[in-house]
Amino acid sequence: MPRLVILGGGESGVGTAILGKKKGYDVFVSDFGKIKDNYKEVLTNNEIKWEDEQHTEELILNADVVMKSPGIPDKAPIVKKLVEKNIPVISEIEFAAPYTDAITIGITGSNGKTTTTMLTYHLLKEAGLNVGLGGNIGKSFAWQVADENFDYYVLELSSFQLDGIINYKPHIAILTNISPDHLDRYEYKYENYIESKFRITKNQTNQDYLIYDADDQASQNWLQNNKVKAQLIPFSITQNLEKGASLKNNTMEININEEEFLMDTADIALEGKHNFKNAMAATSVATILRIRKQTIRESLSNFQGVEHRLEKVLKIQNVQYINDSKATNVNATFFALDSMKTPTVWIVGGVDKGNDYTELMPLVFEKVKAIICLGVENKKIIDAFGNMVDIMVEVDNMHDAVNTARHIAEKGDSVLLSPACASFDLFENYEDRGNQFKSEVRNL
Repeated sequence: MPRLVILGGGESGVGTAILGKKKGYDVFVSDFGKIKDNYKEVLTNNEIKWEDEQHTEELILNADVVMKSPGIPDKAPIVKKLVEKNIPVISEIEFAAPYTDAITIGITGSNGKTTTTMLTYHLLKEAGLNVGLGGNIGKSFAWQVADENFDYYVLELSSFQLDGIINYKPHIAILTNISPDHLDRYEYKYENYIESKFRITKNQTNQDYLIYDADDQASQNWLQNNKVKAQLIPFSITQNLEKGASLKNNTMEININEEEFLMDTADIALEGKHNFKNAMAATSVATILRIRKQTIRESLSNFQGVEHRLEKVLKIQNVQYINDSKATNVNATFFALDSMKTPTVWIVGGVDKGNDYTELMPLVFEKVKAIICLGVENKKIIDAFGNMVDIMVEVDNMHDAVNTARHIAEKGDSVLLSPACASFDLFENYEDRGNQFKSEVRNL
């Protein structure tokens, strides 16, 4: 029997192990860190061999194929050794896709991909389609392929997952936008990261679709210089497009395959220009799949949004507290600040991934009255914005951040947690950071 080795015993690793076992592979899971107890139990119950806190080379380098979890970089020593031996190292998506006949909708981009994924899933589910949600979000895609029988999957795909595909292609691909992110994994070369994102369309044919942002410079440049076989469906909030999705006088217009769909943006539950783009992308999918217009309208107007993404927590003494912890890069925070309608106390900071704060300057000047730096190392933020606001405070925990914000904020202001940075200096992840923020706000 062929040997499948899985690096990383998290959600995608364990899901792949279960599918591999079911399909007749000799499966071994190896994690350099600790595997969580609940996953250990699943592996043991399924009689799958595993190890953690080490990589035993003789049990790994004899693989026929290796599934690498997205968190493990290509430059990890064990991965380099596998590549030297010409052993294929693939992602969970690549491994699982051949075992399902379901139509997949793959969604990637630097920002907006979770909201677009959740909204697309919501549209398909409301239309009564038998649909699963996976990829970078929710339950492992491979695990669902093993246990479920969906006709459609909506998959959020990170650049790391796309790096590990060889033959996988989504029937419908969405590229929300591209801005510099995770450059530490791409030799600090923006063009490598852009290439990585466009892998989503590399195996598509003229029967497939690529939905993309026509206002996004990096996407436009790449499409001008590279051939794409898929049918191109652009969306834009600044241009009038004959085909695709555009915004005309506060009306979202979609024209695809002779189908036209119109909706007043005031009726869309999500607020902000960037969210109209997310709505355009998701509605383009629904239009391609010929979902009833009435269903699309209802779904767009009742969608609840995504936790930790411009999430309104509470209004206290007429001050609105907003949790945007998922904004882990500058571009995401740009959208957040751009959507603020009131004077804002901005909580920012964390692990800087090589941020350039220049593009935020006009928005900070216009909207922000005070900055609270929540990070271990805040020098770059202080240097960038120190002269632009009257109040700047450094804190190193969420309790102090929220209480300081409460003292500074006046009636009619907003307090916005939109860090523009990763969370690993003070928190487990962006969810932990957002949950701590919400809990502190509720304790005020």
